Amino acid sequence: MSTNNNASLRYLILDRCFSNTHHQYTIDNLLEIVNEKLGDKGGRSISIRQLRKDIQDMRDRVMYDAPITAYPLEGRKCYYRYSDPDFSIFNNELSLEEIENLRATIEMLGKYRGIPANAWVEEVVSSLEYRFGIKANPENLISFEQNEQLKGLEYLSTIIDATINHQPLDIDYCTFKENKIRMLIHPYYVKQYNGRWFLFGLDNGHDRIANVALDRIQHINNTSVVFKKNKSVDFSTYFDDIIGVTIPQENVNKESIVLRFAQERFPYVVSKPIHQSQRIIEGEDCEVEIQVKPNRELYQQIFSFIPDIEVISPQWLRNEIIKKINENLKRFSICAE
Repeated sequence: MSTNNNASLRYLILDRCFSNTHHQYTIDNLLEIVNEKLGDKGGRSISIRQLRKDIQDMRDRVMYDAPITAYPLEGRKCYYRYSDPDFSIFNNELSLEEIENLRATIEMLGKYRGIPANAWVEEVVSSLEYRFGIKANPENLISFEQNEQLKGLEYLSTIIDATINHQPLDIDYCTFKENKIRMLIHPYYVKQYNGRWFLFGLDNGHDRIANVALDRIQHINNTSVVFKKNKSVDFSTYFDDIIGVTIPQENVNKESIVLRFAQERFPYVVSKPIHQSQRIIEGEDCEVEIQVKPNRELYQQIFSFIPDIEVISPQWLRNEIIKKINENLKRFSICAE
């Protein structure tokens, strides 16, 4: 963690010291405690100048308006404590159920520690652990899918920060056909799908919402261009009519797609729906219907179920799947010769 990035953790440590009525912490004591706790979390030590700035920030009315008072000791020394013994910058208490839920969250986030692009996770987890005294289960009981070799992960934290702080990005990008282009993106939304990360934002050059796959980014820089606010897209519903992240062209309509599954595969599809619109239309025949706009992820989903799936309707999609299966069979036939 950098000196600036672990500010929230330092505030937590200081908050506990200022709330402790059984000890009298001088500025030297506070510096020693803060640096010791930071060291335990893998952070770097701070200077006394930074410590004094942290105290001033906590006193700031805009920040926490903390009633930190300096009480005199012998000589010219003083100790620091809240003048209100009931004050804390974190006054909320957690129920037992909330603690267990938080423990599970820490367990999940902890799986992403150590990945360079996820330095922000380290700060969040460390702050949660220190603030609530909650540690993830030391036994390795849970596994989360993550591809640490995936290209572009080194840009993830930068893109998340830019999205939150409304910072346009100048991106060198390599398309699927390996064409290199430069894009000026106003970042609006970050989404993960099928192990990959995608940035959605306004493409300044084409005045449209672009879908930028992080693993195709070659280079990224901040820019001084004024940020254009999102006034056109509600991302809470943006993906409702599709599978995955590929938004079809405007003239593509949502369609009713009926799929039939092998009997042994059907329970899996029922327990893990392909799309939120999925409904069972014929249980005995193992048929379901989904209402989506066809895109490449729909084709990927269908082919992921082969040979246990059949497209019943619409007929054009059924024909397309038959065509692609025949093309694939030809490739296998060539290899067999």
